[in-house]
Amino acid sequence: MNNIVLVGFMGTGKSTVGRALAERLGWSFVDSDARIVEKAGVDIPSIFAASGESGFRELEREVIGELMAGCRQVVATGGGAVLSERNREAMLGGGFVVALLAERDVIIERVRGDANRPLLAGDLEARVDKLLAERAGAYDFAHLSIDTGGMTPEEAARVIAEAYAARRPGGIHAE
Repeated sequence: MNNIVLVGFMGTGKSTVGRALAERLGWSFVDSDARIVEKAGVDIPSIFAASGESGFRELEREVIGELMAGCRQVVATGGGAVLSERNREAMLGGGFVVALLAERDVIIERVRGDANRPLLAGDLEARVDKLLAERAGAYDFAHLSIDTGGMTPEEAARVIAEAYAARRPGGIHAE
């Protein structure tokens, strides 16, 4: 478990908590969606427009596979990355997986106005409800789950760092 991998529904704080956690540990922070954009050379809405969700998910599988080969990284994944069994296996094989959770209303407030989320086009509340229902249980494979709704990013980072250290013989920096 050379990496810490953050999974969870959009708006649960994966990128924000991930940056705080990486800073706390002195590790690198990597956002899989940002890596996908870098690899594709276009933004996520453009990938969806040109290749659909299936094209995006294929790029996502490639990127996650590449990232899990790294070490001492905090990796924030896209909310739907867990839908692929191959991604889940890669994450479990390459990291300590933490599911970030939040209540529906917290998620809606956090993602409102974010134009970089093509899956939320249209009626935001209805789309969030539909996706939450479709992904019920999808994050259950994680080693740890925490609700970020009432936490600051720094508090969530502390909880994750402590849980990771407790699972590692020799502490957080053991190789």
